Amino acid sequence: CVNPLCEIICLTMNGTQSKMARAALGLSTHDLAKLAGVGRVTVVRFEDGENIAAETLAKIEQALADAGAQFQRRAGRVGVTVPE
Repeated sequence: CVNPLCEIICLTMNGTQSKMARAALGLSTHDLAKLAGVGRVTVVRFEDGENIAAETLAKIEQALADAGAQFQRRAGRVGVTVPE
């Protein structure tokens, strides 16, 4: 989890959370790719459930966190919160 203040067990963000965060923040796949410094196709592949390099995943997660997203997992559920 990129949020050091996370009060629940956080694991690395998954593709569903990426898509949820991106939509809530009003970002396109192109926008997120540019913020993360990765290719747009890589963002699409990740959000579609394909594996990507851990370093690339970290860049995407950090870009979303920098935009205000916080990622959570608990009891078999994933979530994302974003500022209003």
